[in-house]
Amino acid sequence: MAKRSAEQTGNRMWVKVLRAMAWSVSGLSLGFLGPYAWVVDHRVTEDFAALQWQVPTRVMARPLQLQPGMPLNLTMLRAELQAAAYREDAEGADPGRFVVHGTEVRLTTRAFVDLEGPQPSRHLRLTLEGERLTALQDAGGRALPEASIDPARIATLYGELQEERRLLALDEVPELLLVSLQAVEDRDFKRHIGIDFGGIVRAAWTNLRHGEVRQGGSTLTQQLVRNLYLTREQTLWRKVREVIHALAIERRFSKAQILQAYVNQVFLGQDGAQAVHGFGAAAEFWFGRDVEHLKPQEIALLVGMIRGPSWYDPRRQPERAMQRRNSVLDTLAETGVLSLEQVALAKTRPLGVRVDAGVRRNRAPAFLGLVRTQLAKDYRAEDLRGAGLTVLTTLSPSAQSAAETAATAQLQALAKPGRAALQVAVVMSDPQTGEVQALLGDRDPAAQGFNRALDAQRPVGSLLKPLVYLLALAQPSRWSLASMVEDSPPDVSLPNGKRWNPDNSDGRSHGLVTLQDALVHSYNQATVRIGLEVGVDRLSRLIEALSGVAPAPHPSLLLGAVDMSPYQVAQLYQFLASGGQIQPLRAVRAVLDAQSQPLQRYDARAAPAESGDALAARLVSLALQEATRSGTARGLQAEGLASINPAGKTGTSNDGRDSWFAGYSGSYLGVVWVGNDDNAATGLYGASGAMRVWAKTFSALPNAPLQLGDEGVEWVWLHPQREARTDPACPGARRMAFVAGYAPEAYDGCPLARLRDWFGGDDGGD
Repeated sequence: MAKRSAEQTGNRMWVKVLRAMAWSVSGLSLGFLGPYAWVVDHRVTEDFAALQWQVPTRVMARPLQLQPGMPLNLTMLRAELQAAAYREDAEGADPGRFVVHGTEVRLTTRAFVDLEGPQPSRHLRLTLEGERLTALQDAGGRALPEASIDPARIATLYGELQEERRLLALDEVPELLLVSLQAVEDRDFKRHIGIDFGGIVRAAWTNLRHGEVRQGGSTLTQQLVRNLYLTREQTLWRKVREVIHALAIERRFSKAQILQAYVNQVFLGQDGAQAVHGFGAAAEFWFGRDVEHLKPQEIALLVGMIRGPSWYDPRRQPERAMQRRNSVLDTLAETGVLSLEQVALAKTRPLGVRVDAGVRRNRAPAFLGLVRTQLAKDYRAEDLRGAGLTVLTTLSPSAQSAAETAATAQLQALAKPGRAALQVAVVMSDPQTGEVQALLGDRDPAAQGFNRALDAQRPVGSLLKPLVYLLALAQPSRWSLASMVEDSPPDVSLPNGKRWNPDNSDGRSHGLVTLQDALVHSYNQATVRIGLEVGVDRLSRLIEALSGVAPAPHPSLLLGAVDMSPYQVAQLYQFLASGGQIQPLRAVRAVLDAQSQPLQRYDARAAPAESGDALAARLVSLALQEATRSGTARGLQAEGLASINPAGKTGTSNDGRDSWFAGYSGSYLGVVWVGNDDNAATGLYGASGAMRVWAKTFSALPNAPLQLGDEGVEWVWLHPQREARTDPACPGARRMAFVAGYAPEAYDGCPLARLRDWFGGDDGGD
């Protein structure tokens, strides 16, 4: 009896101790966890309600504008589509896909936003024949006057967090994705309060039954808490904090708000330093398409990757990713999200992820340098990074690719002892609009260092000569292409008391020559004589007006003694290529805000060409066309470019240090520089260095011929020795262009031609 009483007393003591401990824990919980929960509640109320993600700013190329009759071939089209992450398949029926059948290309564009507003996805049929787009139709075969292919992303400007993200509203997310997400990750999402005890038990049973981890016990809300507020440490205290945060979020916010935050925050991949967050960015990163166009098997893969994006990386671990995707598909069948037939079909599909892995961080660094420069007057650099903006640029991916390929190949071909370090710069623009289509600032297209296209100041040599002749031809009462000029050593007195007697590059003088021949063959002595009469100061002012460079009006300026960048030279030649318009080159079309509304437009503001300037520019272009047929640039004929009637001018600085070529067709203006950074001689002339890069670039691109037209111009047959009209059949007679009303009236007939006419010997008969 006494023993039992002692045991009862002992038990009561333990009960008191346990009760005291329980009250102590409860007190501690109320004293610590209560205030902590209160703090968390206030924190999530403020932070979650004002949740803002850092969305990168995207820099886009220009969309490819399609019109029947435009120059286009399959090589160029493929370059455009591949840059925009299009993939070739058997049908071309899905957005971002294309298929080629002989001369016909079928493709489906993605929806995108341009200056004109939202552009819907479209099914297109293109017929390509003879380097041209001969037919443009919709899927039903109806002819279209025009269409656009969505642009490539060429660069991404991240903020401090280096997060790739594309925000989605909940109504932009496919219903199948939302349902699949809940079926796999949180079946009771619509009913639980942030934690789901039933889900924990169900997940444990499912995992035990299948012998593998198929479900997790955490709710979507808990997963969101981990991504937003907590670390990945595996401790009891972290789990307690996770639960408290989840309860607070569920108490304050709707299920729709929580789900939308989740689909934009969930981590789904890594590309170098860039973390891919949200289903919007993941759909583009892994499949190259918008989330609304994902297939069931693609949705299953993304949902399956939530558990471990690195572990199930479909590019590095395709077998593991395939197994996980199929496991998710089985779950969707078990829960009735998909039918057994749909799941069986989905399992037969490949993973289908993009081969060209990676986020477009900086596709064309030299061009992006120009974009930054042109945006600098309106935006600070920090205002652009991670701001969710869209920068619409003028870059043509096909032109950029052609320039990069040509430069790489030609520099390799030119390499020899003493030339191994050759560098290159290329600037290409649209002659009609001034939009910069391509920019290359280094022999390595991916190099992000010194940008030679913008920053290399090099002597331009003979590239300035067309401007000398332009100034002369702007005075049609005094000068014409047929005007005779003496090509002999001028004797120029310099301010320092010395005399200047320039030579021609061939070491010879050519006597009396026409102004056109002097330009076509780039005669130094004739050019100096013309320039001295026109006025060196006028040439200096013209250069400043067109390029912003203000060279000293020294006589040597007439032969190109001024340092300019390739971009500045392109600005000079834009005046000629555009037919006499002062047309600033531009690389940016517009900046759109996070809602795709225009913040800033950069429309072309070309000053209309004065009549005299337009005619003088046309006459210079006619002479430069002749230079590509019979003058210093005649090597273009051997490159197969005669059909585009290009106009062009070679340039070489003293001692062969700089090789230049500037030329234009109906489609592109291109300026190329080749040289050494250390200013060492290259042994190259303009025609043997830069012109080869230009020729290979233009050969790779379909081009419209340069057609200058006859408006305001009169064509006359001239006597071979004097500025007088003559008979077309006269030996040596030349057909030359004049400003209308200024052609010579004098006539000097050819007796031999009259005899042939008299006896009928010119009829070509038997």
